Amino acid sequence: MSKAHDASAAARRKAQEVLTRKQDTERTDARDKQRVAEDAKTAKLKALRLAKEAADKVARESAPPTTKRSSARAR
Repeated sequence: MSKAHDASAAARRKAQEVLTRKQDTERTDARDKQRVAEDAKTAKLKALRLAKEAADKVARESAPPTTKRSSARAR
């Protein structure tokens, strides 16, 4: 093999390594971005659920008590 061929092969390997690192970085960044978006969505849904539960509790506590009458006593 000639020195030119060896240098060309080395340059090609180096370029491939740089490309691979760049692709790995892009993949990692995309995964992190997706994880952050999912965490934000989960936090928003949890806040909505807790707010609804609190509103339901207030509504139950402020509602007048209901009396249950059995159908046998109503006659």
